[in-house]
Amino acid sequence: MRPRTTQTLEPATAAVGTPARYDGVSILLHWITAALVVSLWTLGQCIDFFSKGAPRVDARSTHFLLGATLAIVLITRMAWRASAGRSLPLADSGWMGVTARAVHYGLYVLLAATVVLGIFNAWQRGDVVFNLFTIPKLVPGDVALKKTLEELHGDFADVVLIVAGLHAAAALAHHYLLRNSVLRRMLP
Repeated sequence: MRPRTTQTLEPATAAVGTPARYDGVSILLHWITAALVVSLWTLGQCIDFFSKGAPRVDARSTHFLLGATLAIVLITRMAWRASAGRSLPLADSGWMGVTARAVHYGLYVLLAATVVLGIFNAWQRGDVVFNLFTIPKLVPGDVALKKTLEELHGDFADVVLIVAGLHAAAALAHHYLLRNSVLRRMLP
């Protein structure tokens, strides 16, 4: 494991006119997370449009598989950030910097909660995965718990998408309106 790169004492730019950037692994994990969030939310909204039987089972199973992938990416991302990932200083030390940090940590918490709720939702439903095996039911016959978990998972997923959309809008505002390097720090 390489030593953690800390840049709290270094300037926010690597050279005159060149913005400091996150490391390649952090950038890759960020964009994989974004793609998975959008894919999972879209598929989650469309599952009931699939015909009952194998098509719907496959769609729901794909949702499970992508959700498990998101869980792995999220754990990897947090471990990378805590150990070897490049830590950049806040682009703005004022209220925008504090807001940005809160949104980042909030997204981590929301993503983790949504994944955990998804696991419990699948567990309570007793879903079939690719017609290979059935997830045993957490509390068989508890329809109220099933409904509550489904709604919570869906509501949290909606909030994740909204907050992620605001996060993306803020990055675009930094780039096009404020004309600073915030967006470029996370571009490949």
